[in-house]
Amino acid sequence: MASETDTEIDVQYGLDDRPPWPRSLLLALQHVAVMIVPATAVAYIVGGAVGLGDATAYIVQMVLLFSGLATVVQAYTVGPVGAKLPVVMGTSFTFVGAASTIGINYGLAAVFGAILVTGWLVEGLIGWQFERIRPFFPPLVTGLVVVIIGLYLVPAAMDNAAGGAGSAHYGAAYNVGLAALVLGIAVVLNLFTSGVTRLLSTLVAIAVGYVAAGVLTVTGVAPGLLSFDAVAAQPWFAVPNPGRFGFAFEPVPILTFAFLFLVSAMETVGDMSSVTAAEGRTPTNGEFRGGLFTDGLMSSLGGIFGAFPVTSFSQNAGIINFTGVMSRHVVGVAGVILAVLGLSPKIGALVTTIPSAVFGGAVLLMAGMVAASGARLITLDVTLDRRNMVILAVALGLGLGVATTPEALGGLPVAARTFFGEPVIVTALSALLLNTFVPGEESPLFG
Repeated sequence: MASETDTEIDVQYGLDDRPPWPRSLLLALQHVAVMIVPATAVAYIVGGAVGLGDATAYIVQMVLLFSGLATVVQAYTVGPVGAKLPVVMGTSFTFVGAASTIGINYGLAAVFGAILVTGWLVEGLIGWQFERIRPFFPPLVTGLVVVIIGLYLVPAAMDNAAGGAGSAHYGAAYNVGLAALVLGIAVVLNLFTSGVTRLLSTLVAIAVGYVAAGVLTVTGVAPGLLSFDAVAAQPWFAVPNPGRFGFAFEPVPILTFAFLFLVSAMETVGDMSSVTAAEGRTPTNGEFRGGLFTDGLMSSLGGIFGAFPVTSFSQNAGIINFTGVMSRHVVGVAGVILAVLGLSPKIGALVTTIPSAVFGGAVLLMAGMVAASGARLITLDVTLDRRNMVILAVALGLGLGVATTPEALGGLPVAARTFFGEPVIVTALSALLLNTFVPGEESPLFG
């Protein structure tokens, strides 16, 4: 096991450590519990927008299956594909808006056709040439991407903590109380206990919150908060069906998804940097290349079967920094669990009964940890002189500006709003351009 130094957190299990099987299983379940709701939420949102009805359950199943397979590939690799890092994969909210709009206007066949083409093409090309372009992504830039990813998750976490955006009981006292209970238990167990209790602090907190939600439901304080109706409606086993929604290759959807995979690549670079920050380092060229290959190739493969694109999950990077468990074998077990859930819609539906408030309390903590790990990357590896402070100020100011006040861009054309309305892109591009063209040690042109 690694120990704490000036440049790394207190790592309980290193990259290649294998915790005992019972502990590995519980640690893996912690990863699954934190990411399964947002991963499947993308399928529910898009399915609802395009009017899929019961067919949405199939997309949920495929999202879980390919999230699991991609996670296993990241942990163990298949040839050049995979990073051999504890990177948990899932469907990103980056693709929700485009998938919904294109699904309505062009049909889901155009969505999956675009995913099939652009996933391997865009991220495969970036991964292939990453060694050449890596000087353009120093810790100053990648650290800022990690920070904005974490901060960007906070509003969504708060929405979930309040009961879920659009919920009739949004902001109800019992929702806020559940979220506070989960957050408080996770913090107390992590800071004031040791051993397995600290390592499983997030999972224990979610379990306690789940039981509390059941009590509130049974006593009538919050009727319907915990419901198993969706579980009963699902079969125990379902076989993947390639090409179920067909494929169409339209220029506008393809260009749109090509842009979004660029966003996904930036997020993955940031998340991988957040993971290795636990060891006080940034990923190697080979790790970056393998991780980006997984993003693109597994997204295209999943699109054949009806899954939305998979990418690295920031909240799980937060768990690694929060618990100090960096073992890729734990994440590999989590991937197997997700794949099994993807073959059994009934079990997957059972896991997704976690109330939004319970999930929100956990993710609020994880989002903060992601942002903190990005800040740690910057403070460890970047000299905070006047030049770099200005770059930090501009990039974060613009990123948070479009995140908190998107209506400020209302007068721009739709394409421009789509591009400049992405906080991760605005932060990354502003940091990239300033860092490249302003003389300094971090600049690839003048350093």
